[in-house]
Amino acid sequence: MRIVLDAMGSDRHPDPEISAAVKASQIFTDEIILVGPEELLRNKLSSHRPSERLHIVHASQVLEMTDKPAENARRKTDTSMAVGMELIRRGDADVFVTAGNTGGAMATALFQLRRIRGVRRPALTAQFPVRNGYCIVLDIGANADCKPEYLIQFALMGAVYAEKVLHKSPPRVALLSNGEEAGKGNQLVKDTYPLLKELIPNFIGNVEPKELFNGEADVVVTDGFTGNILLKSSEAVAKFLTDIIRSEMLNSTRTKIGALLAKPAFASVKKIMDPGEVGAAPLLGVNGLVFIGHGRSDDFALLNAIRVARQAVEAGLLQELQTTISERLSALPATISED
Repeated sequence: MRIVLDAMGSDRHPDPEISAAVKASQIFTDEIILVGPEELLRNKLSSHRPSERLHIVHASQVLEMTDKPAENARRKTDTSMAVGMELIRRGDADVFVTAGNTGGAMATALFQLRRIRGVRRPALTAQFPVRNGYCIVLDIGANADCKPEYLIQFALMGAVYAEKVLHKSPPRVALLSNGEEAGKGNQLVKDTYPLLKELIPNFIGNVEPKELFNGEADVVVTDGFTGNILLKSSEAVAKFLTDIIRSEMLNSTRTKIGALLAKPAFASVKKIMDPGEVGAAPLLGVNGLVFIGHGRSDDFALLNAIRVARQAVEAGLLQELQTTISERLSALPATISED
């Protein structure tokens, strides 16, 4: 297995990436390819003891967080993202991992790898921690404006990922709405519901956020605008509650004693809520395996990103997506299946 790690992606690049790559090369039996300025990376690696399975591929440019994604994906042709995804396109590597500019990663993937034939729009995914596990939510920001046919394909791709990588068989698929009843939601939700019911196996209907977090679905589909707000709101609420609990627990001697006794429980909650435990999520629908992590990722998060990327390669995720889309397109209405 050949795993490409964008060495210039995270907010504190390349130190977290180098640390994660060194650890991954020691833990796994795979080839780890760091992409970035060769001289810089070799100087940084001199203080580590990397495995012989760790290699460097030179890229002279960096796609910054401030860059305009579509414009710079075409203009900057030697970025660590572009060079890394070119390795995927040529078949010289199996999966690409980055903690860089999300829009830039998507634009570069579309430019370098194109879409899986038949996919109308690729979707950004996220693994939400829910009761008794995780739930795949897509789209979380790639497509602010969607059509029903996009959400049908999101459901198909999300179900493949949930089944092959998260081992949810068969995955329960739901539609995010403001009510459980079939008639609830905006026009997009109302138009999409009957199509999902007809075309997606194990569609369980609408879910509100409370059902999502209660673990009642394995895959939840929505447009990118709503999904992005859901993601950011969830992160904000989790931080808000954590800060309040921490403040109240340190408010008096009695509560400090209680906090000490409850420390193991808080550690467990922190582990569940930590996005670094997942590391990265796939950009589904492009013709190559691309995983995108948070810009604040440290070496722990990036190591986990490599781990989930490995799982996708082992599961044959790209081939499963290609096969599913190809086989199911013939069964979908022309407005949905046309390329």
